Amino acid sequence: MGIEEDIKSTNFEDNYHKAVINLSYTSGWMNNHMRPHFERFNLTQQQFNILRILRGQYPKPATVNLLKERMIDKMSDASRIVDRLVQKGLVSRCTNSRDRRAVDIRISDEGLAILKKMDAEFKTKDFFKQNLTEAEAGQLSDLLDKMRG
Repeated sequence: MGIEEDIKSTNFEDNYHKAVINLSYTSGWMNNHMRPHFERFNLTQQQFNILRILRGQYPKPATVNLLKERMIDKMSDASRIVDRLVQKGLVSRCTNSRDRRAVDIRISDEGLAILKKMDAEFKTKDFFKQNLTEAEAGQLSDLLDKMRG
């Protein structure tokens, strides 16, 4: 189905306008389809993103600033998300031994275990492979990179 049918409109200024609307719509569509996978593990998409960043850093710690730099959603409040993950026992926070003003954040064994379960149950390619080949997914990614300059 095309964007015109999905939003019941053909009133676009030009193809650039249509592309922006389509990207916004598709972002919401993806979030709605992925949300249940996160909710099954009592996580938000932003919490999942931070856990993935921390797993990539593991066993080294990360700082809140590093998390902010790497997060997909730059508008998220990384400090509060970390607070919630600490409450859930999925990450730990401790004072940096070299700089007492800095705080080190590490993923816990429980956080690693949840990501391992999620990896086994949900593959990103399963989300797309019915509609896009792997080559088309690569082309789409390249075009999105190009769009961002």
